[in-house]
Amino acid sequence: MTRAAMWGMRAAALLGLLASTACDGFDSIASPEVPLWVHHPGTSMHVGPRRALTAATRKKGEDYERGRPLIDAPGMRVFIGSRDHGMYALHATDLSTLWRFETAGAVQCQPLYVPQEDALYFGSNDGAVYKLRAADGKMVWRFSSNAEVTRPPVMHGDTLFVMNANDTLIAIDAATGKLRWYQNREPAAGMEIAGYAGPTVLGQLVYAAFSDGALMAYRTKDGAEVWNGPVDLTLEAESVRGSEQFRYLDVDTTPVVGKIGHTDVLYVASYEAGVYALDALSGTRVWDNPAVVGATELTMWHGPARPKGTQLAPNHRMLIASSGLTGLWGLDPDSGAEVWRRDLPSGGITAPAAWQQALLVGTTRYGLFLIHPLDGGVLDGIHSGAAFAAAPAAYGRRAYILSNAGALLSLSISPPKPH
Repeated sequence: MTRAAMWGMRAAALLGLLASTACDGFDSIASPEVPLWVHHPGTSMHVGPRRALTAATRKKGEDYERGRPLIDAPGMRVFIGSRDHGMYALHATDLSTLWRFETAGAVQCQPLYVPQEDALYFGSNDGAVYKLRAADGKMVWRFSSNAEVTRPPVMHGDTLFVMNANDTLIAIDAATGKLRWYQNREPAAGMEIAGYAGPTVLGQLVYAAFSDGALMAYRTKDGAEVWNGPVDLTLEAESVRGSEQFRYLDVDTTPVVGKIGHTDVLYVASYEAGVYALDALSGTRVWDNPAVVGATELTMWHGPARPKGTQLAPNHRMLIASSGLTGLWGLDPDSGAEVWRRDLPSGGITAPAAWQQALLVGTTRYGLFLIHPLDGGVLDGIHSGAAFAAAPAAYGRRAYILSNAGALLSLSISPPKPH
């Protein structure tokens, strides 16, 4: 049996629309160490309200959407961008439009919502970063970065950090939209993979990865370099793998913060050189796994603490790497060792969303899948006939994902009751 057939057999038939109240939609359910549906795969996910989001008359460019939704659970809102140049605020229950804001380019950037301000920050392919009032979508300020912004911004204190497609890290005053400082590296010569990494903040340092394979650490207050020069992941790989030639140098994964023992580390992936754990203070290599080729997204999954005698053992952790070349990987965050790998039958896979102690992922050919994070097993699937490049977002019982055709799906989850 082919891998495609195996995945297809596991995909459940598209289910009917599921009515749900606002309160039920975001209620949490019990999350034991091993979710109930592990032993009862299938019929766990249900398709609820769905709507055509992207305006057919305004579709621009290639037929894909990369705008990951952002859920404001207390406000019962979903914020999402579209290639029709719009940033939308939708009611979380029925997906009706609360407001729409027009930009001059496709909006493929997951927004950042700041509850204290009730404000929304996001970037557009028009090269600008926007701050909107979340209540009504009115613009507070617009900052021109001169290159498309598709990765979500990060807030640290009163500073907004943004990375654009021209390998520029920008620090913006969040209140006024004025430039505080920026750092730029010359983009790599030659071929690059589409996409780039976003910024990550840890303490008083902000980290940025670049298309030439370099990773840098800067002081958040003034942009001063902290490490003794950049960490070049391509050179790191060459020191291990000898004279092997790398066609693509890109580091497209936003660094993920974690700990190994008492050491703060950054997890990051080079497209061809594999996944690395680096000491966050010095940039020195802690471990690497060169087998994970083609990774474009890294996600740290945290499970619940488990009983151990009279105490709770440490939480489960799994570093998830998404690769269109080598599939979905579960790596031990402490060593980088492969715990499991799920091959793709063909096509690509999105970054996962943690959903009720499982992982929800979209694929470009075979719909949506619910994956067990500890062994990579397929728990459920929905073959909606749609292709997904945008990652899903989940909260409580609800999840949302935007298809490449511009249709927004609302999903709910109902694991089987114990016998």
